[in-house]
Amino acid sequence: MRNPTDPPAPSPGPDGAATGRERRALVSLCLLTLLSSLGASSANVGLPTLARSFGASFQDVQWIVLAYLLAITCLIVGAGRLGDRLGRRRLLLGGVAVFTAASLLCGVAPTLGLLIAARAVQGMGAAVMMALTIAMIGDSVPKARTGRAMGLLGTMSAIGTALGPSAGGALLAVAGWPALFLVNAPLGVLAWVLARGSLPADQPRSPGQRPAFDVAGTLLLALTLAAYALAMTIGRTDFGSTGVGLLLAAAVGLGLFLRVEARAKAPLVTLALFRDRAFRASLAANALVSTVMMATLVVGPFFLSRSLGLSEALVGLVLASGPVASAFSGVPAGRLVDRFGADRMVSAGLVLAVVGAVALALLPGWLGVAGYVAAIALLTPGYQLFQAANNTAVMMDVPPDRRGVTSGLLTLSRNLGLVSGASVMGAVFALATGDVASAGPEAVANGMRISFLVAGGLVVLAWLCFSAKQRRIV
Repeated sequence: MRNPTDPPAPSPGPDGAATGRERRALVSLCLLTLLSSLGASSANVGLPTLARSFGASFQDVQWIVLAYLLAITCLIVGAGRLGDRLGRRRLLLGGVAVFTAASLLCGVAPTLGLLIAARAVQGMGAAVMMALTIAMIGDSVPKARTGRAMGLLGTMSAIGTALGPSAGGALLAVAGWPALFLVNAPLGVLAWVLARGSLPADQPRSPGQRPAFDVAGTLLLALTLAAYALAMTIGRTDFGSTGVGLLLAAAVGLGLFLRVEARAKAPLVTLALFRDRAFRASLAANALVSTVMMATLVVGPFFLSRSLGLSEALVGLVLASGPVASAFSGVPAGRLVDRFGADRMVSAGLVLAVVGAVALALLPGWLGVAGYVAAIALLTPGYQLFQAANNTAVMMDVPPDRRGVTSGLLTLSRNLGLVSGASVMGAVFALATGDVASAGPEAVANGMRISFLVAGGLVVLAWLCFSAKQRRIV
């Protein structure tokens, strides 16, 4: 039931201007997006220090990152559905509390095993935050400003990705590895307070009005996604029997999940949703474009260091151009979506991304670092425009009781694209380059060209998926 002290649902200001409560709600959602992004990006820089501190191998400490990402991937759809059932604001506040408490546990963990476990719990909180921040846009912002709100969230995610390694490095130098996690605690408290005071209250429901929660479907989907994600991460460098077994387990799990959902009275995911071509196309395009974006992080460092001969510091600086371009293009992208419409801007974003991918295949070989940065300056804004428009197109007309699970599916498709991209685009690069360990500058440059020509083809495929869709979301 609604608490009398909870903030009411927002109403538009005069002449459609944003109200103070709407602005505060956006600030809180932006901080939540920043926190979940920082949680993923800041820990990477500390892996060598953590390996020394715990006397562990690099393969072991990688689970500090994997545990967080796997928890998000496995739980994000269930978190969205649970928000629809219990109330999105209520569950979001609980997710922030879990994330904050787990951050404290990470900072004081005495062993690597406990740190990995705490990171998994932190990922659970982040799954709730990532699933419900997009869903809360529909509760907090009028439809006329949905695009710019989506663009703003994209900007904050990019800032978190760019800020994580640099801020993490500074914290390591000043306060040691616990600071990488403890810094999230005060930020989490601030985010909780802002969200508590600004996000619109959940609509009161009696227990009988709440949809049932599909426990069996949720567990099956989580196990299926875990098997797939592990196959794409563990099997990335040596895809042997373990990787094949995990993929087979994922395939069997998917079949069982579809069977359970078809028979469930209150399914986690309504399968009729996937009969809508518009929704299928949006998810497929989201995954394909995310696969391409991951190629910049997998292939780019090899090209910059092995073909152009840049030092590690310069490689990091050049790679930062992508998140910086995202940070500056997110809000303008959202404004374009509100002005010209989501469908038109999805197409525009995909066209710009194709041009950027082809430019990455050609310009760096001709112009060196300047060509790489120029191509990124095309690809990344195209991705931001696509994301803002695609998220808006999907979420604009979704009924309130499906916003959480729909947001979870949208975020899941992006995460699966990123996970798959690390493996698939890495394999394309390896095949095009030959023996990556001993390849010379020309071979690496050839691998770069072929990888991003393939990436351009994937974006064209995403455009074909989107252009063939029906425009109605059921």
